Amino acid sequence: MMSRLAPRRPAWLFWWQAACPQGVSAQQRTWAGASRIPGTGSPWGATGTSPLVRRGSSSAFSCAPEVVLTRERYSVRRLPFSVVSEDDLAALERIVPGRVITDPEELEAPNVDWLRTVRGSSKVLLRPRTSQEVAHILRYCHERNLAVSPQGGNTGMVGGSTPVFDEIIVSTALMNQIVSFHNVSGVLVCQAGCVLEELSRYVEERGFVVPLDLGAKGSCHIGGNVATNAGGLRLLRYGSLRGTVLGLEVVLADGTILNCLTSLRKDNTGYDLKQLFIGSEGTLGVITAVSILCPPKPSAVNVAFLGCPGFAEVLQTFCTCRGMLGEILSAFEFMDAECMKLVGLHLHLACPVQESPFYVLIETSGSGAGHDAEKLSGFLEQVLGSGLVTDGTLATDQRRIKRVSSPRDPAVTPQQRSIAALPAAGDRARPLTSRCCGP
Repeated sequence: MMSRLAPRRPAWLFWWQAACPQGVSAQQRTWAGASRIPGTGSPWGATGTSPLVRRGSSSAFSCAPEVVLTRERYSVRRLPFSVVSEDDLAALERIVPGRVITDPEELEAPNVDWLRTVRGSSKVLLRPRTSQEVAHILRYCHERNLAVSPQGGNTGMVGGSTPVFDEIIVSTALMNQIVSFHNVSGVLVCQAGCVLEELSRYVEERGFVVPLDLGAKGSCHIGGNVATNAGGLRLLRYGSLRGTVLGLEVVLADGTILNCLTSLRKDNTGYDLKQLFIGSEGTLGVITAVSILCPPKPSAVNVAFLGCPGFAEVLQTFCTCRGMLGEILSAFEFMDAECMKLVGLHLHLACPVQESPFYVLIETSGSGAGHDAEKLSGFLEQVLGSGLVTDGTLATDQRRIKRVSSPRDPAVTPQQRSIAALPAAGDRARPLTSRCCGP
């Protein structure tokens, strides 16, 4: 029976199932009793930093307390897979020359999850650059009965991107090429290892935005975002990735490349196979390329930070916000007083409004500044006049608004970044009153 701490099957399950003898039961394959920290995690670490690029030097790990091995922390057992031999290393070196990592210091970071709660003991990390190289790797490992753990940013919160035992880590960090972008349709095709922030910068220069925005956009990979069906801050505006992802390229466990990388938005032909892999968390295959629809970049953006007297008022504020702001509402998030205290304690940031039991962050984005300001004015007057909101501030500095949507430190939550981006004392802040936006 699975532990209550395992809300989903482990990220490495696919790879262990793929090499399992047919006689092994499903219960054995899922490693009964295996636990994972609750949360939204991924085999790709969708909200995280690549240990090969931005994770930081291994010296940071050597100074920190030793992380307990996963096999010691949880009651899991290693299934009868092969152990990597010198012949295996030589064969893998021929597949990805110069990109077979066996240095223990370089392997320290990818073996540990971002929260430092679980640790694997992998002795090999591979850095493929193409889908063909991934296919050759998986085909070889499938034939040799070697377990594989795919990894992207590796800052997920559930340890799903780190090996459990000595699996071979396949990193997508070098698969970071943009294949194409269509300036009319807004369809972006790129490799799975592209960092979300870099994609955002690329399409914004062309008048578009990526429909997904995360707190860890400076380090998470688009392949990991898709593999975990990440919702992000723009879900209210653009929906989930199940609607904006048009196509995928995926490598299956036996090395077969499944090419569903269509860029056609209106496609009603046959089975929609890509939906099987969106949110599959690496259990069905390794996503190697993504085709995603990017909407036009909004020309007017506003951010408001409000204080609410209770959770019931938060819910009512959301209903009012959704009804009055409609199509320009792009984000709505809340946090409680305890979260705000932690922000002040660890980030040394002051709350931009008076102390309240709950706080709400609202972002609007549209094509007309005057139209948006009028709608936002009516909404703010309504919530302030009805007592749903007791205090608030409105960000008018575009540089600060940009900081809300361009976070870099994966250790900081989106709400914390939003507070940092809002006007502080002495800045161009506009405190809200019952007539804050009136004539």
